[in-house]
Amino acid sequence: MSSQQRPLIIVDAHLDIAFNYVVHQRDFRQPALKTRQMEDNRPERLKDRGLATVGLPDVLLGRIGVAFGTLFAEPASSPFLGAAQTGYQNAAQAYQQAMAQLDYYHRLADHDDRVILIQTQNDLKAVLATWTEDKQVGEHKLGLMISMEGADPVIEPKQVEEWYERGVRAIGLAWIDTRYAGGTGHPGPLTPLGHELLGTMGDLNMILDLSHLAEKAYYEAVDEYVGPIIASHSNPRRFYESDRNLSDDMIRRLTERDGVIGVVMLNKFINGSWQRSDPRDKVRIEHVADIVDYICQLAGDARHVGIGSDMDGGFGAESIPYPMNTITDEWMLKDLLLKRYDAADVQAILGGNFLRILEQSLPN
Repeated sequence: MSSQQRPLIIVDAHLDIAFNYVVHQRDFRQPALKTRQMEDNRPERLKDRGLATVGLPDVLLGRIGVAFGTLFAEPASSPFLGAAQTGYQNAAQAYQQAMAQLDYYHRLADHDDRVILIQTQNDLKAVLATWTEDKQVGEHKLGLMISMEGADPVIEPKQVEEWYERGVRAIGLAWIDTRYAGGTGHPGPLTPLGHELLGTMGDLNMILDLSHLAEKAYYEAVDEYVGPIIASHSNPRRFYESDRNLSDDMIRRLTERDGVIGVVMLNKFINGSWQRSDPRDKVRIEHVADIVDYICQLAGDARHVGIGSDMDGGFGAESIPYPMNTITDEWMLKDLLLKRYDAADVQAILGGNFLRILEQSLPN
């Protein structure tokens, strides 16, 4: 589908929908504000995750037509509260955690006609057809493309074929370190298993997600991987110096491979000096537009940036740019970007760039 034929929608390249349901009992079918009401007396395990921002009604209201829904198996070494008791300690446990989340996505699509799992080109076309100008609001559908964050649930590289058969179309090798690569806070290269996994993924033309890879592993993966690449939820280090974010050179290397970077809506990644005790308007949605522009200037065009909000990925409404309140407010970016870019570039940034990656990778 050409860029002129694509409807104007947002693609959010990173949402932990299934993890929030399976681990925290957050029902994605409910509006975020209803989830907040239900969590007014939140148990201790939810207090570090903040006020809910994501629900299916909010997503559709904000014209988010496609989202990358993650499979996130949380390791026992995770810094999140309670992970030491509930996190995985081996590949078999990671497999079980991720498979439970994958089952949730399939049940969600089976039982809610507002959701379509995107596994093929035809699935993607079916979703986009619900967002054309002649369609009413009640006809809009959310397309979910399933992505694995951290590859430890893949028991061995050849077993990725099982995940692919069940609908997984993208994999990020690391969150912190895994058996496949160094990751956030854990410097290191690709492991021998990591090199082997890239080969198997490439045979399937899967999307490789570079977010969370340690710098050495990142460069190795960009050089080696033959399929499409993204950094689903990573901001430039220019705004927050951390190995979780990307240096200017890392961004350039990704854009040279025609990859796309998803901008994260976490205040700390937008302004590294931000603290939760700061005034709410210290980080504003205009600053998100600044990050988009920074990546465009490095790349020399608007082809390599999109949105990967990571909303409700361990933070809540208290930690997103002012005046945003729920994921619906991603749509505020449209008018801000139209002050800097023409309509075609804005359409590409909001969704078209990630749609291009999907069109390059999905099977017929």
